[in-house]
Amino acid sequence: MALTEPEHENREEEEAPAADDEDTGAQVAPIVRLEEVEVTTGEENEEPILDLKSKLYRFDKDGNQWKERGAGTVKLLKHKESGKVRLVMRQSKTLKICANHLVLPTMSVQEHAGNDKSCVWHATDFADGELKDELFCIRFASVENCRTFMEMFQEVAESQQKKEESKDASATAGLLEKLSVDDKKGKAEEEVPVVTKEDKDAKSDAVKADEEKKDAKSDAVKADEEKKDEEPGSST
Repeated sequence: MALTEPEHENREEEEAPAADDEDTGAQVAPIVRLEEVEVTTGEENEEPILDLKSKLYRFDKDGNQWKERGAGTVKLLKHKESGKVRLVMRQSKTLKICANHLVLPTMSVQEHAGNDKSCVWHATDFADGELKDELFCIRFASVENCRTFMEMFQEVAESQQKKEESKDASATAGLLEKLSVDDKKGKAEEEVPVVTKEDKDAKSDAVKADEEKKDAKSDAVKADEEKKDEEPGSST
């Protein structure tokens, strides 16, 4: 009996819950204070009109083969002020830019031969920090997404064409209006001759000559009247 008691006491000590850490109320200040940093993506002034997950490839002319650029989200972003639309794609994990170029009126997208989930197009791309002529191929998870991309891409290109034509028409109209105003101004200047100093002097001389003629005529009339007064009256 005496042998079992220590074992029982040791068991109770082992089973006894550990005492909770005492709360001293002390506050430890962080060693490094981190400040909130605003992160900009360059897309703040743009509105996304398309956002789809995809995988992008570029054609390597030297190796004559397709090379993967990355998997991520392709976007069509419309600028809020200028209305221009650019295509931007970033890798999903690293956010590295895979493609970055404007959608121009001269561009067209076509279905990739033998794969209805993929399409191809040419572009002058700036993803690597310099302009490069690239042939891109993009692949989607479904045929519907691929068709949506192609339709939106083509719609944007055509809208940019109309915008350029409208801009050219406005510029032409403004030019014609300016020419019309200048032409009217030129005609008005032709119709109203400029009075020179010689013209003014000639006019002054003419006025003086008229006045002298009037004075001479007045003197002649006076002389006739005086002559009549001097003549004797006729006898009856």
